[in-house]
Amino acid sequence: MELLSSWCSDGSLPESYVMPPETRPGDLIVPLEKSIPVIDLQHNQPWSFRDLMDETMNVAEEFHAMPGVDKERECTKDPNGRCKLYTSSHVYPREDFHLWRDAVKHPCCPLDDHIQFLPENPTRYRCENQKRVANSSLHCTVTSSSSKASSSSNDGSWRRVVVGAYSVELWKLSCRILELLCEGLGLNINYFSSNDLSQVPKILINHYPPCPEPSLTLELLKHRDPTITTILLQGHINGLQVLKDGRWIGIKPLPRAFVVNIGFLLQVIRNGKLNGAEHRVVTNSRDAWTTVSFFVYPCDDRLIGPAKALVNASNPAIYKAFKFSDFINVSILNHDDETFKELIYEPTA
Repeated sequence: MELLSSWCSDGSLPESYVMPPETRPGDLIVPLEKSIPVIDLQHNQPWSFRDLMDETMNVAEEFHAMPGVDKERECTKDPNGRCKLYTSSHVYPREDFHLWRDAVKHPCCPLDDHIQFLPENPTRYRCENQKRVANSSLHCTVTSSSSKASSSSNDGSWRRVVVGAYSVELWKLSCRILELLCEGLGLNINYFSSNDLSQVPKILINHYPPCPEPSLTLELLKHRDPTITTILLQGHINGLQVLKDGRWIGIKPLPRAFVVNIGFLLQVIRNGKLNGAEHRVVTNSRDAWTTVSFFVYPCDDRLIGPAKALVNASNPAIYKAFKFSDFINVSILNHDDETFKELIYEPTA
């Protein structure tokens, strides 16, 4: 497998990246959505946290700018293969057509369990001082969220350990978001943490080079994230689009802001009353683009299903309980629509 960024500057779009007409992006210029709510958390965050967002994007861009052989070397240290570098998707050899992207994905929490397997280059990705960051900052739960947990970013040490410190801060932010979701859904505030539904977060850094034929391919197909929630550091390019009322709308990048997506697993837990956001990513012919996603995942062996407190005679379950690892297998690794429906949906749904 050859990374896209190692050859894409030759000015041509290979046939294997040309999508079927019904899958192509169509209109490249779509209206920007202006009604998405923006929650201002700046009064709760020190300036160093907002600087950390900028530095994380810089390090992510530096990583993908390295030669392919260097990136591969940095991502092969984990004997269990949990740090993954790939192009298009995890199932590249079996794809009918490819996506216009390179990606690196790895676990990030608990940080002290994964630090030794994170990339060492760029040098700020992690370093020997990051062990202290992991030990001093990571141990927060949903009940000890961002306002209570200690933060390494306040003392400036994050400037040496950018992605590790970012993982710690995003973990705390995700804890707070899940608290708010529990309150809004009428669930116990500890619902996600006590049921092992949010304990395996991962970082995904996507890189999208300029594309010679943006109308013929996509960077990401239409999908719902296979997560509880996703916290996206979007970058500065208008490429993210969300399907709303049957039409695509663009999500305008805001400086030092996150996009928070409802994942499909939360849709299941809410029994279909809160839908995951269907979205895609379109290419452009001018600018390279990098994004950083923080995925909130459950444990592999955790059963996912509608929350019992939200199901009753007038609101019966429309989803089955299923193991998360089985869900990933049928939805991503060995995708099959019929097997997916059989695993997920109740027969009467």
